Amino acid sequence: MDIKRVLTSILGLPLIAVILVFGNSTVVDIFFAIVALIAIREYFGAFEKGRRAKPIKWIGYLVAISISVLRLFHMQSTLLEVDADMINMMFALVIFSIFVVFFHILNSGMKTNIVDGAVTLFGIIYVPVLIMFLPIIYSQDGGKILIWYVIICGWGTDIFAYLAGKLLNTKKHKFSKISPNKSIEGCISGAIGAMILALIYTIVCNTYFFTNISYIYIILISLLLSIIGQVGDFAASSIKRYNEIKDYSNLIPGHGGILDRIDSLLFIAPVAYVLLMNIW
Repeated sequence: MDIKRVLTSILGLPLIAVILVFGNSTVVDIFFAIVALIAIREYFGAFEKGRRAKPIKWIGYLVAISISVLRLFHMQSTLLEVDADMINMMFALVIFSIFVVFFHILNSGMKTNIVDGAVTLFGIIYVPVLIMFLPIIYSQDGGKILIWYVIICGWGTDIFAYLAGKLLNTKKHKFSKISPNKSIEGCISGAIGAMILALIYTIVCNTYFFTNISYIYIILISLLLSIIGQVGDFAASSIKRYNEIKDYSNLIPGHGGILDRIDSLLFIAPVAYVLLMNIW
């Protein structure tokens, strides 16, 4: 399993790097739209496998596609001039989906219940709404640089926490019953590792890309984003444990599903959007 995990990372990370470095906003929007659709499918599938709920999948897919179309429309039109308009329209879609969900419940003759509706609405907010903050960050001035702080704080934390769990000889202290393989040592190591990676990345950016990013600010931000990302990881684990599944899918060998890989990024993205916009 470790070999599969390493090989998948070696093959997958360069592909993502190529998309984010050489792609334009349209390519990145389409990429994250596809990721959102796969991820929300995995989320709905978890509840179906656990027989805990019967999500109204067509509503979730429709909203995910609608948000993606809005992003593409936003990039091609001057009607939506600022990303605040895009964010407002995303939440307007969420409000609209609430009415649609309850109409579906009322019209189903109780074949669909309030739990099914709640799971559906939570999935809409949890996956497509949160994930769209990634292309929103990417589309900002300097977005190709800023987007990597999200990835570093999310995946950097995962990598260092994983390595600490494998290499540290100290006695593990379990962090939570939600994810019994995670330790306090791993969580701390992950946060420290993410700060170090973010600091090195900032040094490279300031030296070779002539940015003027505050090192102190980045240290504080990366610590906060790492902690938030770990909360996102535990949140995804709580859903899996509730539905009694190990992974959301087996799409990525050694890693599970798409949602297993982006769970921390989903929580980090909206906070990073707020904190990174005034970084220059």
